[in-house]
Amino acid sequence: METQHGFAEINGTSLYYEVNGSGRPLVFIHGATGDVRHWDDQFEIFAQHYQVIRYDQRGFGKSAVPTAESYAHTDDLKALLEHLGIEHARILGLSGGGGVAINFALSYPEATDALIPVDSVLGGYQWQEFGASMVSVVSAARGSGIDAARELWLGLSLFAPAMEKPEVASHFTQIVSDYSGWHWVNQNPARTLDPAAIQRLDEISAPTLVIIGERDLSDFHAIADTLQQQIPGAKKVILTGVGHLSNMEDPKKFNEVVLDFLASI
Repeated sequence: METQHGFAEINGTSLYYEVNGSGRPLVFIHGATGDVRHWDDQFEIFAQHYQVIRYDQRGFGKSAVPTAESYAHTDDLKALLEHLGIEHARILGLSGGGGVAINFALSYPEATDALIPVDSVLGGYQWQEFGASMVSVVSAARGSGIDAARELWLGLSLFAPAMEKPEVASHFTQIVSDYSGWHWVNQNPARTLDPAAIQRLDEISAPTLVIIGERDLSDFHAIADTLQQQIPGAKKVILTGVGHLSNMEDPKKFNEVVLDFLASI
């Protein structure tokens, strides 16, 4: 089936999206510095089973950068689904996209058929190992420029397992090279949940699968454990031999795990 793509003019912004397949809707949400290409190893395969939607979040890829007006990624996603005529979907997000997916499940439970946070961030979590890395990247962007920040970002231990694989490293490097760096040098007016998601995980009612790469950083393992322990009925899968970009590093295993979970609910 041919991929449909376009721009949704919603919530005072413009979001780029792609849709393929038919059946129950499934949304893929990329992580920070990423875009729809985070899901190149999933998009067409999952479209054989589901109506798959992937999109660039505000400020990433082909979507418009934020203005001074406050916004919420969860509201953007809800408006995008409405634009596409979709009432509810299964929501899967990687890293920062996982945080959006979790917040969406809390903000719009009636629109969330399933939740799959992958190597996810979590609103309200107090960073340990990873926090210093983000500070250094932002400092580099503001002091030495976006190119210096990109180089530092790609060299983080967070991505070391991915960079060991030449094809993954090449693909990911291209994605990051195309990222504008907007969030590193601007004050982002994005709204977050209050109280934070970490305080409300027991409210999530959607079937939940937590995925974490074995070689991901300790912060993300702590988050995965918290999600599994506090979301009622949540299951957790550790993908062996991979790190933070688990869906890119071992797409065959990742796809198998997710497809099996979706078929079971």
